[in-house]
Amino acid sequence: MSSKIAKGSFVILLGSFIFRIGGYIYRSLMAILLGPAGYGILGLTLPAQNILILLAAGGLPPAIAKYVSQYSAKEDAFMVKQIIKTSTKIMVMFSILASILIFFLAEPIAIGFLHKPEAVLPLQLISIITPFSVIVGALRGVFQGMYEMTNILITRATEQIFTITGAVILVLLGWYVAGAVVGTAIGFIVSTIIGFYIFKRITLKRISKIKEHGSLKPHQKTSITWREEVSIAKRLLIFSIPVVIAGFAELALYDIGTYVIGHFMASEYVGYYNAASPIARLPLVISMSIATAALPAASEAFTLNDKHMLRTYILQSYRYVTLLVLPLSVGTIVFAAPIISLLFPNPAFLNGTGALQILSAGMLCFTVYVVSASICQGLGKPNLPMTALVLGTIIDLVLSFILVPVYGINGAALATTIAAIFIMVTVLGKTLKMTDAQLPKGDFTKIIAASIVMGIAFIPFPKTRLFLLLGIALAPFIYVAVLAFIGGLKKDDVHVMYKFGEKMGPLSGVVNRFVGLFERFAT
Repeated sequence: MSSKIAKGSFVILLGSFIFRIGGYIYRSLMAILLGPAGYGILGLTLPAQNILILLAAGGLPPAIAKYVSQYSAKEDAFMVKQIIKTSTKIMVMFSILASILIFFLAEPIAIGFLHKPEAVLPLQLISIITPFSVIVGALRGVFQGMYEMTNILITRATEQIFTITGAVILVLLGWYVAGAVVGTAIGFIVSTIIGFYIFKRITLKRISKIKEHGSLKPHQKTSITWREEVSIAKRLLIFSIPVVIAGFAELALYDIGTYVIGHFMASEYVGYYNAASPIARLPLVISMSIATAALPAASEAFTLNDKHMLRTYILQSYRYVTLLVLPLSVGTIVFAAPIISLLFPNPAFLNGTGALQILSAGMLCFTVYVVSASICQGLGKPNLPMTALVLGTIIDLVLSFILVPVYGINGAALATTIAAIFIMVTVLGKTLKMTDAQLPKGDFTKIIAASIVMGIAFIPFPKTRLFLLLGIALAPFIYVAVLAFIGGLKKDDVHVMYKFGEKMGPLSGVVNRFVGLFERFAT
């Protein structure tokens, strides 16, 4: 079982990287083809699209995964199928309502709040995306519950390939922002077709075999009444409510600044901000991978009532996320301008440099929150991170309306960063208190010092793409060398780096030689 979980986590992490890279390619191409103003309109459309998809799904994919896995373990094929049927009915109903809602609200939002009539059609076109996104979301929930992580990766890859291809073709044909939105719809439609094909050919056969291998137990059914189906629906919805609330709050934290900028400023400035925001969120991929391991580890130690093991897991999680994300954030702050120019070649997007520098600090704090939230879930306290996230979102909203009129897009970035600091401090403090753990100040001070020295070393570098690439090549050597020199590199760190090198294929020899240079300095 442990190898299955480890393998599944690695596949999902790989998929997350691919999905994130595909997102950057999509945004970069749209920024080039649409220009700052058109990209700004698209930037106002994407958050609405994400919110509608979440609303239409009702937070049910995680619930599907949980109950499909649960009944599969009980060898109850009938209930596995019933969970899929009931949840799909709910999601289709929600998707129809969400599509109608966005179609009729598009004009009031675009003209009444954003003062941008050109955003009406792109917002209305989101209604095409929602039903297909919901179906593919349900299929991914089933795949997750059946431990078919590769199938999730296939549907995500298909979605992105056809989204990017369709959007580029339609924009070049003159469809402008509407083409980018319809391209996304094409991606979800093809992904739904592929996902349904996989479900019929592979997953459904596996579900049917559950019943063949397991004997039919007295509690298992072959039919269900409408009252029993309503009861199943209630269970699914109750489980999904915290997921929806946390999901809305997280999306709002990312996108409140976008809409407040759209309310007060021209579309070009929304485009500049939407060049900076996704780059700043890149470290979240790292924190989510660490959080994936932290949740079951914390849950195991908590169940065994092993306080020493629990504190060890918690401190390791915080140390690794800081060890990896802090230098990445420092490097982003120093090289913000060439990073933007590399992904968004139009020089106008350099107006987002300041916002990227501010957001990089905020997302560093948010990565710590992500790990803390995962630990809290492992301890059976999911309401704590959810409450902090909701409060942080309110802070972000209020500060955005105060700061954007004064500081422009930098004000939106500052509001998000302040909110992220609040969320991090609140959940981190409560997590440490619950587990009676204390952060080793010496270890974290050394990591901070090594990151700062690395950043100072790069300040004199010209802020060009060539020196950005040179900085990327030199950064690991400078950072690890300083860390080793001041006694901040540990034997466990070296072991993890060797393990990482083993998974790098042709690059494993290079990674191992790099690690070998500093192994003798590890404490």
